Amino acid sequence: MPLRPRPLRPLFHCLLALSLAVQPVLAADLPDLGEVSRQYFSDQEEQILGRTIMRDVYADSRYLDDPEIESYLNQLGYKLVSVSTRNQREFIFFVVDDPSINAFAMPGGNIGVHTGLILTAQNESELASVVGHEIAHVTQDHIARMIAAQNQSYWPTLAALALALLAARSNPNVAGAAIASTQAYTVQNQLNYSRDYEREADRLGYDMLDRAQFDPRGMSTFFARMQRASRFYDSSAPAYLRTHPLTSERISDMEARSQAAPYQQVQDSLDFQLVRARLRAREGSPADAVESARNALRDKRYSNEVAARYGLASALLRAREFKEAEVEAQKLLANPDTRPMIQQLAAQIAQAAGNATLALQRFQTAGQAHPDYRPLQYGHISALLAASRADEALARVNKALARHPDDRRFWQLAASTHARLGHRLLSHRAQAEASALSGNLIAAVEQVSLGIKTGDGSFHELSSAEARKREWQALEKAQRKK
Repeated sequence: MPLRPRPLRPLFHCLLALSLAVQPVLAADLPDLGEVSRQYFSDQEEQILGRTIMRDVYADSRYLDDPEIESYLNQLGYKLVSVSTRNQREFIFFVVDDPSINAFAMPGGNIGVHTGLILTAQNESELASVVGHEIAHVTQDHIARMIAAQNQSYWPTLAALALALLAARSNPNVAGAAIASTQAYTVQNQLNYSRDYEREADRLGYDMLDRAQFDPRGMSTFFARMQRASRFYDSSAPAYLRTHPLTSERISDMEARSQAAPYQQVQDSLDFQLVRARLRAREGSPADAVESARNALRDKRYSNEVAARYGLASALLRAREFKEAEVEAQKLLANPDTRPMIQQLAAQIAQAAGNATLALQRFQTAGQAHPDYRPLQYGHISALLAASRADEALARVNKALARHPDDRRFWQLAASTHARLGHRLLSHRAQAEASALSGNLIAAVEQVSLGIKTGDGSFHELSSAEARKREWQALEKAQRKK
C-alpha cells in the first residue's frame, strides 16, 4: 500500500516546486548569458537561497537523515560532477523519504533524490542517469539564466506557479484554476522551451555517464520505462514525468546516442546494492521487513547475496532481534569484500545488543580500513560517548573537524561531547556552527549568544565566539534583504 506523503514545511514545499517549475524555461540553443545572468541573481544570492532551502530540508520530516545512504549518493554524484565540463562548484546531494519516483535540482547546487527513485532504478547506471540529468540543470546555471531573462519580475509569478504545481499533485483541476489566476500567459511562454531545455540536460547527462564509466544506455532504458508506465497513470503520472516533460523525440535521441556508442557491460557497485537493501529494510513494520528479507534469501530472489544478507541484518536490528542479527553480521564480516557500510552495521548491532567493547573494537578496525568514510567516524564518536569515554570522543571529533570544518554532523557531535565534559560555551558554540551549516543563522546566533552568557570559556574562546556571532548576524541581515 503506498505511503501517504507527510506534509512538508511550507517554505520547503514552495522552494521544491519552484526549482521544478523553472526547469522548462530554458533551451539548449540559448546563449550562455554568463555575467549577464548574474546581474539579477549573483553567486552570493544563489548561495543565500541555497542555505535557506537546506535549512527547511534538514528540518523537514521527509528528509532522510541517514549518513550511509547520503554518503553513497554524494559519492555517486561527485563521480559524475568530476567528469563534467563545469565541475568547479560544490553540490549537496540529499535523500527524500518518499516512495514516488522523483529527483530535483534547486539553487545552490542542492539536489534531492527520492527513495522511490533509488528503489525503482533497475541498475546503478539508471540511477546515475537521473542524477547526471539534474547535475546538468545546475552546471548550466539554468535558474540564474531564467531570472536574468525575466529581469527579476518573474519571482511573483514563479511563487504563484509553485503553489499551483503543489496543488497539481493532489487535484489537477484545482491546479488548473490556480494557474489561470496567475500570469498564465507568461507561464505558457516559458513552458514552450521545455523540449530544448530537457534535451540539453539529456545531452550533458549522457556525456557524464559515459565519462564516469557508467552504461550510457541507462538513460534511455530508464526514461523509456517511465514513458511506458505513464500510459497507465493518466493524470497521476510519476512525479518525475510531471516535472520533466518526456517526449518520443527525447527517447529517440537517447537511443540513437546509445546505439552509436560501443557496447560495455557495467556492473553495479556493491554499495548501490547495499543502499537498496538498507532502504527495503526500512519498509513496512519491523516484523514484515524481517520476513521479507528472510524469504528473499531463502528463495534466492536477489541480485547480490551479500546485499540481501545485509538487508536481513538491517531488518533484524530494526526489529531488535540482536542475537540473530549478530549471526548475520559475522557472516557478512567473513566476506572478503567488507565494505564500510557492512562494518558500520556490524558495530551498530554490537552496540545495540549492549556489547560496547565489541562495538568499539569493530569501529576501530573499520576506521583503520576506511579512514575517509565519515559515517564510521560519526558512529565511533557516538559509541565512545555512549561508553562514557568523552575525552576520547573529543580527541576524535576535534581531529575530524580539523579535516572537515564544514561538516554539520561533526559539529553536532562536538556539541554533545563538550556538553558531556561540562564545556558550556564550547558546546553552544559547536551547536551554533551546526545550525549555521544547516542554513539556520537565527538559531546559530541564539546558540552562540547563550554560550557567551555562560562565561566559562577562555578569553580566546569568548573573543572567537563574539566574532562568529557578528559574522552570522551580518549574514542573516543580508539574507533578510533578499
